Amino acid sequence: MPELTYWQALQEALRQEMTRDPLVFLMGEDIGAYGGAFGVTRGLLAEFGPERVRCTPISEATIVGAATGAALTGMRPVVEIMFMDFVTLAMDQLANHAAKFRYMYGPQARVPLVLRTPAGGGRCYGATHSQSLEAWFLHVPGLKVIAPATPADAKGLLTAAIRDDNPVLCVEHKLLYATTGPVPEDEETLPIGRAATRRQGRDVTLVAYSYYVGIALQAAQRLADDGIDAEVVDLRTLAPLDTETVVQSVRKTGRLVCIEEGTRTGGVGAEVAARVAELAYEYLDAPIRRIAAPDVPIPFSPPLEQETLPTADGIVHTVQEMLR
Repeated sequence: MPELTYWQALQEALRQEMTRDPLVFLMGEDIGAYGGAFGVTRGLLAEFGPERVRCTPISEATIVGAATGAALTGMRPVVEIMFMDFVTLAMDQLANHAAKFRYMYGPQARVPLVLRTPAGGGRCYGATHSQSLEAWFLHVPGLKVIAPATPADAKGLLTAAIRDDNPVLCVEHKLLYATTGPVPEDEETLPIGRAATRRQGRDVTLVAYSYYVGIALQAAQRLADDGIDAEVVDLRTLAPLDTETVVQSVRKTGRLVCIEEGTRTGGVGAEVAARVAELAYEYLDAPIRRIAAPDVPIPFSPPLEQETLPTADGIVHTVQEMLR
């Protein structure tokens, strides 16, 4: 398989699906000649033209509202919101409309809408351009949420999202765009709602997603040097959540650490912890631990931002404490 960057894998999924299905089109700010804020759509305007790569005004509510209407009439829009922070401007359209229509109208309506958006810190963009808000959307029935960690998963999950008849939020961490990995050349889809075990282990389960899968794997390697065998589970999809894979892992290891970049209170890790406590409590040999950002806005200052974000050091320290 060829080696592609994460952004190239996303672009390949878009290109293949636009070639395969004339109903697929793109919408977003600066996605045409500029190629999108992180370059994912560069070159697609020249290939497919302005009817299918539509640059929009700066109005997230208008973009998602128009895309929802297009999806209801049979099109398959893929929207790019420049930063995840700005999805807040389209919450009504996404949470109250796109996610609800199939429930309200049954077989009369479907909403094959994909919303792609970069999330996360690490680039010193400040409090309003660095958030990881994905946990909000676990509370929206009817909306699927994917958060791929590798280029191959980025292509496979985005392809599956475009073909899905339900609205899908695709969360792409900013620090992943330049990462590389093998990517299948075929039109391969990955099932939405299935986690992946990235590393087998027997002493503790590390559950992560998106950029923090790589950080968890780094921590697992350091723990292995100390004789601690960590299993790493990549959620890949946050809604629906693959509870079974996590529970099976915890039944084997007896310990669970949930890792995420979002703020601690009400996070993805809290939901994972609650499900494990309900379904595998008797298998736990230690209290479940959560590693997340503190409940503060992400600072602009580079040293303060690094102090705020979770680290491999923090994961290693937490696991060592659990096993003492």
